[in-house]
Amino acid sequence: MSRVIHVFRQPDRFVAGTVGEPGDRTFYLQASEDVRTISVTIEKQQVVVLAERLSSLLEEVASRFGADVPDDAPDELLDVDPLTVPVEEEFRVGTMGLGWDADSSAVVIELLAMTEGEVDETVVLDDTEEGPDAVRVFLTPGAARAFAERADRVVNAGRKPCPLCAEPLDPAGHICPRQNGYRRDVDVLED
Repeated sequence: MSRVIHVFRQPDRFVAGTVGEPGDRTFYLQASEDVRTISVTIEKQQVVVLAERLSSLLEEVASRFGADVPDDAPDELLDVDPLTVPVEEEFRVGTMGLGWDADSSAVVIELLAMTEGEVDETVVLDDTEEGPDAVRVFLTPGAARAFAERADRVVNAGRKPCPLCAEPLDPAGHICPRQNGYRRDVDVLED
């Protein structure tokens, strides 16, 4: 079976979001264009890496190609709305690719489905017949900056860190290594 590549050349929306309670959240990336919406499941750490690499790519594109890259996301591009429901997973992300399309002055993000074996890097950002399914999104530099800012907010909206050890606090309590393993209630730490 040949691969399916979902291409979003002018997405209305491309966002990171979650479903579930802090400590038990599932992370998604969601792309929408016209009436089509695709959601893919992604690990929290992958969202962190994608946001960091996007910011680095934007800096490099500005310096190497002289592209007009905003320092901060334009207010009109900031998206604080929840994910579009129903959230139906197309696939789980295994490999990610980033690039710059000089012809359209756009950042290209490609998300490839997780596979059993290793993915040959030649299929990333390529239209080969064989390989894992993919979602390919083209973003303006401003939209890419807005995506990275939202991704950072989504990742940091989880459980609060313990003020002593910085590990995430669990609503049922927290065994803090700095307290020699004694359990402390969350309410005590928040006072």
